[in-house]
Amino acid sequence: MIKNPFRVLSKGEMLLWIVSVVTVTASFLLSASGDFLTLTASLIGVTSLIFIAKGHIFGQILSIIFAFFYGIVSFYFRYYGEMITYLGMSAPICALSTISWLLHPYENSDEVEVSQITKKQIVVLCLFATAITVMFYFILKALKNANLIISVISVTTSFTAAYLTMLRSHWYAIAYGANDIILIILWILASLKNPNYTPMVMCFIMFLINDLYGFYSWRKMLKRQKSNISVK
Repeated sequence: MIKNPFRVLSKGEMLLWIVSVVTVTASFLLSASGDFLTLTASLIGVTSLIFIAKGHIFGQILSIIFAFFYGIVSFYFRYYGEMITYLGMSAPICALSTISWLLHPYENSDEVEVSQITKKQIVVLCLFATAITVMFYFILKALKNANLIISVISVTTSFTAAYLTMLRSHWYAIAYGANDIILIILWILASLKNPNYTPMVMCFIMFLINDLYGFYSWRKMLKRQKSNISVK
């Protein structure tokens, strides 16, 4: 029997999700762009985040779907960095994160077991992030990517966030929050040239709010899980 994933959300989380969906949809309708691909990507994105904030595997599955839709939208505006990042990096890492979360449920529940990142993992993350930043700078420069420097920073923050999500660290939300701010800037610049992309700006504003909630939620999860372990 297929369970309704929305059953795990609290009233406050349902409200946050509804506000996110209404905000993104209203922005789409007001822009009169008719770009349903952008709207679809935005709605999938904000829905995935509320479940990730809950530590629920459904959020990871939606993240993979979002990566494909967002990659296509990015291609149309020549944000090749975003396209390559989400299709070639974020989607595969989300798939690995899905496996990691499935292998580490908290006490056989729908909630993932939160992990505390180690010094070794931090060093590995920094090395990978540095290598990816340098590599993508030259790749995107060769492709004449729009807004090169901002796009490179976006790649770095996106990789860092995806990697921390795979490690099941609550710091993933802070990294994604930083990425949201970069993407808000990128899509504001895009919207100045083409109003059709205004919904993407609102999408990432709602992403930022959801990721801030995600950090709060995962901190609570970590504290509760550690407390339960100490009691046992």
